[in-house]
Amino acid sequence: MDVNAAVAALAAIAGVCTGVIAMLAFRWSERDQARPTRTSLHTDAVLPPGVDTVLSVLRSSAVVLDDSDSVVKASSAAYALGLVRGGKLAVEPMLNMARDTRRDGEIRQVELDLARRGTGRGEALAVSARVAPLGSRLVLLLVEDLTEARRIEAVRRDFVANVSHELKTPTGALSLLSEAVMDASDDPEAVTRFAGRMQIEATRLTNLVQELIDLSRVQNDDPLEDSEPVSVDELVAEAIDRSRHTASTKQITMISGGAADLRVWGSRGQLAAALGNLVENAVNYSPAHTRVGIAARKIAAPGGDLIEIAVTDQGIGIPDKDKERVFERFYRVDPARSRATGGTGLGLAIVKHVAASHGGEVTVWSTEGQGSTFTLRLPEAGSARDRRPVPSPTPDLMTEPLPSPEVLP
Repeated sequence: MDVNAAVAALAAIAGVCTGVIAMLAFRWSERDQARPTRTSLHTDAVLPPGVDTVLSVLRSSAVVLDDSDSVVKASSAAYALGLVRGGKLAVEPMLNMARDTRRDGEIRQVELDLARRGTGRGEALAVSARVAPLGSRLVLLLVEDLTEARRIEAVRRDFVANVSHELKTPTGALSLLSEAVMDASDDPEAVTRFAGRMQIEATRLTNLVQELIDLSRVQNDDPLEDSEPVSVDELVAEAIDRSRHTASTKQITMISGGAADLRVWGSRGQLAAALGNLVENAVNYSPAHTRVGIAARKIAAPGGDLIEIAVTDQGIGIPDKDKERVFERFYRVDPARSRATGGTGLGLAIVKHVAASHGGEVTVWSTEGQGSTFTLRLPEAGSARDRRPVPSPTPDLMTEPLPSPEVLP
């Protein structure tokens, strides 16, 4: 009996001890959970109320530094730009600005060129950094990426320079020829010769201005606003008719073939201009007594059937180094030949814009001395109408990279 009582007493004591230990462990756990973590110290407990939320919606890269230059808060964009590494601000000029601002409270701003991370080509990243005090101990650094803005501005300047150059040539020629006509007023043969040259330069100037207008129009117009099923047969016939006179003069045979009764969905005017430019180029850059072929077919594609229109010539061809650039504005493989044919360097740029705005593409295959094939792929009318797709973004008329002025439409 005494033994049983002793066992019961020991069990009671063990239960009490277990309860005490459990209570102490629970209290210790609660205290650990309530203890501020490093993350909370660097955000909620340090940043003024609402600042964390504001920084999370800013488009600029944001970094908050404390009085020991440690990063309290940094946006994902700041890490992506390589501004913050290992919990520290990695750009020395910005760090010096932050220290100066912490010392005197003045807002500072500077533009810097930073090396890009992950590239061994030394490409510069243009940024604008602005530092301001945030409370009594913190400093806020906002960094704006200016790289794209600078590129666009440079391209705009190049665009103006290219257009000015292209317009200056025919207008200067017209001015000189008019003076020559006046000086040769007593020589009917010379007047006739100079007047013929004036007509050529005037036509070239007119074509250049018109194609600039066309390029601007296809850039700004939404082809889906006036879209309709367009007969490919009619587009081909119109393109052939547009170049019939030039082809006849050079005794070039134009042949059309492929599948019949195909239709594409889009703006008839833009599509006619694009295909017309391809056929016109094929005729202009082909020697006499050759052939130009236009063929159409339907091909299956993951997003819906496409209509493929190929324009093939037996012309001079395009060097491999120029194939990627022939769709740039004012780019010419052979500037002398292009000027002789009246080319403006804008024809293929218009084709590229039209194809992109209609959800299609244009590609080129070419071998020097054997000819070229330009292939225009567009959504088939039925599938495109059912989908009503948003057209692919087209390169901006004013922001696409430009070649130098002296460089096939």
